[in-house]
Amino acid sequence: MPAPGFAGAIAIVTGGAAGIGEALCMELGRRGARVVIADRDPGGAERVAAAITAAGGSAQAVACDVTSPGQVQGLVHATRSAHGRLDYMFNNAGIGFAGDTRDASLEQWRRVVDVNLMGVVHGTVAAYPVMVEQGSGHIVNTASMAGIVPMAPLTAYCAAKFGVVGLSTALRQEAAALGVRVSVVCPGAVATSIFKSAIVVNLPRERFFSSIPLRHLRPAVAALAILRGVARNDRYIVFPLQARLMWWLHRLSPALFDRMAARQTGAWRAMRGGTEQEPKA
Repeated sequence: MPAPGFAGAIAIVTGGAAGIGEALCMELGRRGARVVIADRDPGGAERVAAAITAAGGSAQAVACDVTSPGQVQGLVHATRSAHGRLDYMFNNAGIGFAGDTRDASLEQWRRVVDVNLMGVVHGTVAAYPVMVEQGSGHIVNTASMAGIVPMAPLTAYCAAKFGVVGLSTALRQEAAALGVRVSVVCPGAVATSIFKSAIVVNLPRERFFSSIPLRHLRPAVAALAILRGVARNDRYIVFPLQARLMWWLHRLSPALFDRMAARQTGAWRAMRGGTEQEPKA
């Protein structure tokens, strides 16, 4: 039976063709929401929409690049025109990045910021006025554990994700009296294709990502955690327990956290010297 709060709801999910986004779309469809799957990969979005429909749900695939404000505005306006409202905006699309800041180019910084921060800005700016006008709605922005806990050598990624956290928590205060809810998702490592598609600079990809001391959750488990937090209107949706413990440690004992991080940073720096610059196809 569809869960309260999602049955019949109109939800947009960016980056919905794979990973956490795909799992969110599938779970929302199972719970009775009408899901708009937005992704720069239209074939992948169509595949997810077909799977939701085959399972008895309602879904539509839309090609959308979140770095284009016009495309995101068009997505939101078309959804509202078709359904009369927008209940959930999941700004989920993102890319990975790893590399010593000395090795990263400005172009790579811009790409990370354009997708991971400005993509969320574009979705928020498009959806927020619609939700204010209708007096209801929930904006759910995907950041990362790297948006609440600094992690080397992910400086560019952290910068963008910390920005998403600041955007979300400030807007939550602004929006509360207007009937709009805002949550920010800060997951630990999730087993998605982001590790294969990430921009990796001067590091051995497989060795680096396999060295990250985090348990990798399945996307379906992440989707359940996210929707549980959304249903509760949590400010921060941080999971799993390991991520919450690291967040707690960073806040309560920054010096101890830094000493632990220094050891891991040294191990990663010893890997420096590869030449990979662009994500694999």
